[in-house]
Amino acid sequence: MKKYLELQRDGLTGHLGEISAWLEKENNAWLEKGGDHGWEEVPYWLKGYSVIGYTLNDQSMIDETKIWIESVLASQQEDGYFGPINERNGKRELWAHMIMLWCLQSYYEFTEDHRVLDLMTNYFKWQLQVPDENFLKDYWENSRGGDNLLSVLWLYNRTGDEFLLELAEKTHRNTADWTQSTTLPNWHNVNIAQSFREPATYYVLTGDSSMLRASYNVHDLIRRTFGQVPGGMFGADENARLGYIDPRQGTETCGFVEQMASDEIMFRITGDPFWAEHCEDVAFNSYPASVMPDFKALRYITSPNHVMSDSENHHPGIDNSGPFLSMNPFSSRCCQHNHTQGWPYYIENLVLATSDNGVAIALYGECSSTIKVANNVPIKLYESTNYPFDEKVVFTIETNEPVQFPFYFRIPSWAIGAKLHINGKSVTDEIVPGKYACIEREWKNNDEVELLFPMSFSIREWQVNQQSVSVNYGPLTYSLYIKENYIEKDSKETAIWDSKWQKNADPQKWPTTEIYPASSWNYSLVFKKGDLFKDFNVVKREWPTNNFPFTPETVPFKIKAKARKVPSWTLDETGLCGVLPFDNVKRGELEEVELIPMGAARLRVSSFPKTIE
Repeated sequence: MKKYLELQRDGLTGHLGEISAWLEKENNAWLEKGGDHGWEEVPYWLKGYSVIGYTLNDQSMIDETKIWIESVLASQQEDGYFGPINERNGKRELWAHMIMLWCLQSYYEFTEDHRVLDLMTNYFKWQLQVPDENFLKDYWENSRGGDNLLSVLWLYNRTGDEFLLELAEKTHRNTADWTQSTTLPNWHNVNIAQSFREPATYYVLTGDSSMLRASYNVHDLIRRTFGQVPGGMFGADENARLGYIDPRQGTETCGFVEQMASDEIMFRITGDPFWAEHCEDVAFNSYPASVMPDFKALRYITSPNHVMSDSENHHPGIDNSGPFLSMNPFSSRCCQHNHTQGWPYYIENLVLATSDNGVAIALYGECSSTIKVANNVPIKLYESTNYPFDEKVVFTIETNEPVQFPFYFRIPSWAIGAKLHINGKSVTDEIVPGKYACIEREWKNNDEVELLFPMSFSIREWQVNQQSVSVNYGPLTYSLYIKENYIEKDSKETAIWDSKWQKNADPQKWPTTEIYPASSWNYSLVFKKGDLFKDFNVVKREWPTNNFPFTPETVPFKIKAKARKVPSWTLDETGLCGVLPFDNVKRGELEEVELIPMGAARLRVSSFPKTIE
């Protein structure tokens, strides 16, 4: 986890201010009244950048954060409005402000600067007096009004101002309707990943269980057809389209990080371990391959079956027209900035408080945390693990006095035979996969909890997509190892049409990387009848010295398997991996292949035709 933040700091996240025209300080509307550029890009970038700075206690990043925050705090007008004025059809467009509110909330949580509460209070008073016919009517803000709702409730929980509850109701009734049973307000992949949580957020205010069910329904609805793929996401490219459901359809990098954030919000609201497990699926299997291993470039679209990452136009194979598959640090003005939130927000959710004054662990990752439990007794918690590449997770409690509190641990649904030990003694009660184990006892200094999650093979079949299959070992999905040939190109020449960069941005320092396959990829996996995984063998390797396990060279696990080549499965006329072949196509000789974790494979086949012999 720390390595991820360091890679972001040293890579595109930390240096985007040298590249992006949207972060150029001169004439920036987030810094100067009347500036000519001031929409979503600054807050998109800042909400991840700032949390990295405070989490790593990096003073230079903190200082940079304060430049933007201080300007935002100083921008509030007498009527309560703050920041740039963006008007569409005579109405104030508030989408970018929703993101900046999240930046301010994080800043407050680190600093307790009361000016944040004052600004938000005055701004929400301004929102309350805006007539409904002018409120949240633009496309983006209308789809994503749930972000505004979360901020309203966040502020209410700190100030208790009653008018905020009225504003919460106003926000909900003016947001797109994500409660429909069989359709969605729109089919944009980021809107869906981000906005499906809005009804559940409103449920926090009303207690209306139909609102909670609506969020579950949207999550399920999009996946019934477009989500018949591994990695937790759905094949929408930018917009889901009828007929385009194969695993060669992808997801915006924005979609990955927004889905992770939504999952985190959903499990904080509901406590349902389903959302933590889904967040892991996206975080470990889909998101890592959307960026270069050094975090110095990213691509707009990443797919479960992704065998070419060039700068060509693959429309209509994907919904977007242009060079949307190469790793370009100058491109994708939304994802270029919004990618920053993925890992910082994930880390913020590693340790959670519970309503009974205890501690809950829903996501696993090595960390330490200071917590107040019971009657505000401070303890320190240390977690040691290389999860998801390690079956063992160890917690150590540091406390100056014995203290009684409940300690909750999510037991993954795949962890059949999971074990829990306290100070070396086995605990046999309440160890149920897919549930929480709750241990309530008097905890003493140096008490140790050890969890063991045995990993085994499992298979997922995607009936809608030619009954293709994906293979899991523990929480990780495995992809065919394809040798990757990296070719660098000029980032300015290969950027997407709406990209803008600073005049001194150096494409030699920040090149585009195209990735081409240097080995065959068109295989059908072979399973043994009666014992599917008989020919699957796990090869364990040393933990990488650089603490970064998401490259083909550093993965701690590989799987040896048997496969047969499918000669008719080739690139299609748009240059993409062809759609999955029919089950009865001709297959070649039996070969041995290697599978590596999906998140480490920037070229990959993750959804396979299958052969049972």
